[in-house]
Amino acid sequence: MNDGDRATAGEQKEYVHFLTGNEAYIREVLVDGAVVFGIHAPDGRLLGVAPDRDIAFAAARQHQLEPLSVH
Repeated sequence: MNDGDRATAGEQKEYVHFLTGNEAYIREVLVDGAVVFGIHAPDGRLLGVAPDRDIAFAAARQHQLEPLSVH
């Protein structure tokens, strides 16, 4: 990273504000021996599961959440 890549304090504040909205974090989880996609709140709570990634993203959007992938 060089100095040109660094965000100013104002830009960082905007970025943090952007990520404190209604995000849902989508990641693979193991449930009863099966791999499914968990839909998680920003605090880590499991909100629900879906059989595949596309359905998890669609479910999050249906509930006015912005889905983000977590690896």
